[in-house]
Amino acid sequence: MDVSSRAVATAAVAAVVAATAFVGELPLILFAGVLVVAVAVGWPSLVSLPVRLGPSLVIGLGGIGAVAAIAVTEGEPFLRELPLVFALAIVLSFVHELTRRDGRERLVESVSGVVAGVIIAASAAGWIAAGRTTGGVDLVVTGAVALAVGSAVSALPVAGWAGAFATLAAAAGAGAGAGLLVPGIEPQVGALIGLAVGILLAALLELFDGLESLRGRWASIAAIVLPVTVTGILVYVVGRVLVG
Repeated sequence: MDVSSRAVATAAVAAVVAATAFVGELPLILFAGVLVVAVAVGWPSLVSLPVRLGPSLVIGLGGIGAVAAIAVTEGEPFLRELPLVFALAIVLSFVHELTRRDGRERLVESVSGVVAGVIIAASAAGWIAAGRTTGGVDLVVTGAVALAVGSAVSALPVAGWAGAFATLAAAAGAGAGAGLLVPGIEPQVGALIGLAVGILLAALLELFDGLESLRGRWASIAAIVLPVTVTGILVYVVGRVLVG
């Protein structure tokens, strides 16, 4: 799957996030779980970890644990249980390495790759936390719309800095436009959220562009959903600062 196709697919996934937020919190929680599973299955292939099954299990358990922890947390701060989830996932990553029977080649790469995967997968829980803050659904929709539009524009055949600036401008404009349409977000706040999302999106596209592993199906799926999962935690943090 080429860069343009992945960008369009990312836009579609972001649009689903916005739609589920409109429907209710439970669909958003379930879809966050789907994002976690996609990252867990594809991340080891995307970053070419020496083994696949063990890291997928650890990442999946860490990500689902984060989603579950946020889903049952009452009252601010909604992410207060995440440090415990991360700690347990790190312990699991070491347990996984101890159970390897392949000589434990590339040990440092394996551990760091699994921990990074857990953090990325767990970031999907940020969408749930954002939906519970001031602004709630409006905040989630603004961030998701900005990501969808920014991703769609990044699929255009514009390379280099021009493409990056087009992505930033599109995401910021979409955020401002969403702010005009939803009652809980001011247009200038939406623009700032969109700008933050656009910066993250442009950086991720540049980071993973050209990887040989993207020729694989599961690696491509992970690359598609990765901007959506990471944006969840970004929208929550930026939303708390700007919206309250």
